[in-house]
Amino acid sequence: MPIQPAAALTTSAVPLKLPRKAPVFAGETHSQLVRRARKMHKVLTETYPDAHCELDFTTPLELLVATILSAQTTDVMVNKVTPTLFAKYPDAKAYAEADREELEVILKPTGFFRAKTNSLMKLGQALVDDYDGVVPDKLEELVKLPGTGRKTANVVLGNAFGVPGITVDTHFGRLIRRFGWTEETDPVKAEHVIGDLFPKKDWTMLSHRLIFHGRRRCHAKKPACGACPIAQWCPSFGTGPTDPDLAAKLVKVPA
Repeated sequence: MPIQPAAALTTSAVPLKLPRKAPVFAGETHSQLVRRARKMHKVLTETYPDAHCELDFTTPLELLVATILSAQTTDVMVNKVTPTLFAKYPDAKAYAEADREELEVILKPTGFFRAKTNSLMKLGQALVDDYDGVVPDKLEELVKLPGTGRKTANVVLGNAFGVPGITVDTHFGRLIRRFGWTEETDPVKAEHVIGDLFPKKDWTMLSHRLIFHGRRRCHAKKPACGACPIAQWCPSFGTGPTDPDLAAKLVKVPA
């Protein structure tokens, strides 16, 4: 569903405890970091009990395709396109044998439609040739597929196969650095660093909760610091407005 600005904080039942100034964690030990990170995750779990993958899908192939299409566009836009796409191309063979122009017309609203068309046609052919048309459930196999990087592979593993994985997208990367969990900018290195802070069983939902938080409160340019339930543990508190009323106007919730 589309996300619209909210005039008040409506998605959290967690009382806000705002620090008077930004906390400083420069001398934090690894053990202290682990405890702080897990406390923040606990509160995010309470704040976003409905956190989930926001791409619509019913099969591993649909999720793989939708995730590939989500590059440089929104999940909302992808979800507008995929009902028609999935109906016309129900399996890997259909993508492999697709008429390029017809597929491009469907994908055009997602942007970079020629490159995405190329990726989906090659993906379909690779699945047919190497996996009997079935999406593999192993990271090392998924990343061999056209258009499928490690981020996409982890999305598919975690949400289609129930295999824990950390999805380092734009929101996730921004938040883990703001939270002071790591300074890593390389997605693969960041994935391993964050994976070391949390039990493996939490990885997939951790990704969803941070992505939810990044889309709804911890925005890139103007985060809603004064309406943030984890502000007291965040070294970046004050990056955005700290006044609760001003911050609440920045919060976005599903319409």
